Amino acid sequence: MGGETDDDALAGQEIADRLVRFSGAHEDVSEARLAAEAYLHDLARVSPPAEPDRRDDILLVVTELAANTVEYAPGPFELRLSRAFDGVHVVLRDTSPEPPAPRAFDPRRGGRGVGWYLVQTLSHQVGVITHERGKDVHVFLPW
Repeated sequence: MGGETDDDALAGQEIADRLVRFSGAHEDVSEARLAAEAYLHDLARVSPPAEPDRRDDILLVVTELAANTVEYAPGPFELRLSRAFDGVHVVLRDTSPEPPAPRAFDPRRGGRGVGWYLVQTLSHQVGVITHERGKDVHVFLPW
């Protein structure tokens, strides 16, 4: 005789893609992380992650992408998060047509130089599409 519970109703729902635009200010790195955190909170209500660390991995990748954008592609950027078949698809669009490049780690620079390495290590797939107004960095992460 079981009726539909709130959890059953949530499980049948799709979560909408999330698109957030930023001006490119330094504080937008934190704002991008907060936007991703809100999206993942909503996603977890519909479809919990297979492993608890996956949420933190996605937040780290979004933070690294946003920080790199603010530093190397001044100007506005967009963050799009969407549910993929077995994970989360993150797209960060910025104003620079230059693809991200690994940088040598130098402890004298405050531990900088590991961001792109982290993005590639934590992700299933990473792709960069350049266009006349900049580039889109596509990242697929497990959920």
